[in-house]
Amino acid sequence: MAQENAYKRSWPLFGIPVEGLIHPAEIFPESNRHVMEIGTGMGEGTALIAAAFPETGFIGVEVHKPGIGALLGHIERLQLTNLKIMEEDAHLILQNHFEDNSLDAFHLFFPDPWPKRRHLKRRIVQPEFLILIHNKLKDGGYIHIATDWIPYADWIQKVFASSQLFKGGKIERPEWRPLTKFEGQGVRKGHIVTDLKYYKQG
Repeated sequence: MAQENAYKRSWPLFGIPVEGLIHPAEIFPESNRHVMEIGTGMGEGTALIAAAFPETGFIGVEVHKPGIGALLGHIERLQLTNLKIMEEDAHLILQNHFEDNSLDAFHLFFPDPWPKRRHLKRRIVQPEFLILIHNKLKDGGYIHIATDWIPYADWIQKVFASSQLFKGGKIERPEWRPLTKFEGQGVRKGHIVTDLKYYKQG
């Protein structure tokens, strides 16, 4: 109920309609960088990162209404002005509503690992996805990924290694990436978290 109420109250203020071309610099004219987070989950980490970087404009993309409602609740509590949300599949948004060279970075934190072999094609990190985000990133832009599923971390590294579009690999966990309840539960179960960062080439 709290999530539904937050959605009703704050979606008109913080939701970005999925229509026409979307220009991050127009949405956040006072921001010096523009970052898209693909899959905000329940929004805890998304909101804390936005609070820590007030000069950066963040666009969160999520398809599940409960998660959007939860993120809107975080935005309200933290009184954020540099975070807005889009409710749609990220592939469709990027293909149809963002110009090339319009974003400084992507965050992809704990995407669904789709562990079963027959579901591997559903994983978001695929060669076609690399082409899509490469086009939308500015020169020198990057994608930062975190996963607590080692086979998926291996998969991600293989996909990027097979491409000439990005350079990078494993990195140490950055201090600015908050430990969310979701990640903490995985760590307590013995999951090993891998952070990866890849920079646009060419």
